[in-house]
Amino acid sequence: MMNNIAVIGSSGTIGGAFIRKLSELCPEAQISGFSRNKPSSTIANAKFYEIDYTNEESIANSAEIAAENAPLDLVIVATGILHNEAFMPEKSMKELSIAKFQEIILANTIFPALVAKHFLPKLAKDRRAVFAALSARVGSISDNQLGGWYSYRTSKAALNMIIKNLSIEMKMRYKQAIIVGLHPGTVDSRLSKPFQANVPAGKLFTADYAVAKMLEVINTLTPENSGKCYAWDGEEILA
Repeated sequence: MMNNIAVIGSSGTIGGAFIRKLSELCPEAQISGFSRNKPSSTIANAKFYEIDYTNEESIANSAEIAAENAPLDLVIVATGILHNEAFMPEKSMKELSIAKFQEIILANTIFPALVAKHFLPKLAKDRRAVFAALSARVGSISDNQLGGWYSYRTSKAALNMIIKNLSIEMKMRYKQAIIVGLHPGTVDSRLSKPFQANVPAGKLFTADYAVAKMLEVINTLTPENSGKCYAWDGEEILA
């Protein structure tokens, strides 16, 4: 039973799908959604708040809001960046730049780490609780056969290491806590749009489908799974 849930990145394609599905599955739960801009939609048992991804005080305040009435049972970090109007993923080392690395790593690595810093201490101690951050299969070093995408791959590999570190630290005091990375597959969104032509048939998912599958994975996890990264189908993604 999940009574208190927080979703960070609630205005995004995947974050919004998490809010909708969790509201359906847990109608009695308190759901707090955090994003840079509050979505215009309303959901019966969800409240939405603004968060500044670049401001640690804002992240800390968001954790206080989420856990004001009860400890957290589930925290989902559904944020991330692959490209924007200024740059695309690198095809070769000639495209590396300080600016690109800084922006990608700030969004994909540093921000989730700071969310963990402030939200993990708000998890329930007396029962199972989950902290899950969106990672990616391309963050696996052992699985990398194609190269390219330097900054994005690096940011997700670093996130996976942070998840591992967090799991080790948390198990000393939060015996039932589970900290994992989740790979949603290729979701039909603005992030994947430029690359969808290369996606195999049947492997481009709607956000609702990917979220339903990831929640199925979350429901099967135990503390022994903490510190690992899992794909939407439950397969463990190795480092």
